[in-house]
Amino acid sequence: MPTTYILLNSDLGSDVEIIKKIKEILEKEGKSVQYEVQGVYGVYDIVVKISSDSMDHLRNIITNKIERSIKSTLL
Repeated sequence: MPTTYILLNSDLGSDVEIIKKIKEILEKEGKSVQYEVQGVYGVYDIVVKISSDSMDHLRNIITNKIERSIKSTLL
C-alpha cells in the first residue's frame, strides 16, 4: 500500500485550523485512504501520513485537494 508523508509549515496560530481542514478533505475520501494528521514542534508544524491503494490516488489527493488548501508542502 503506497504511503506518503507530507511536512507542512503554517503561520503562527493557524495549525489547528489547517489540521481540521486536512482531516475534512481526507474524511471525504472514505475508506479508500488511511491517514494520520499531527501537529509537531520543530522545523515543520504539521505532519500528514496518507496511505491508499494506488500512488495515482495519493498524487491526486495531494495535488488537487491538499496543496490547493496549503501554502507550501514538502513531500
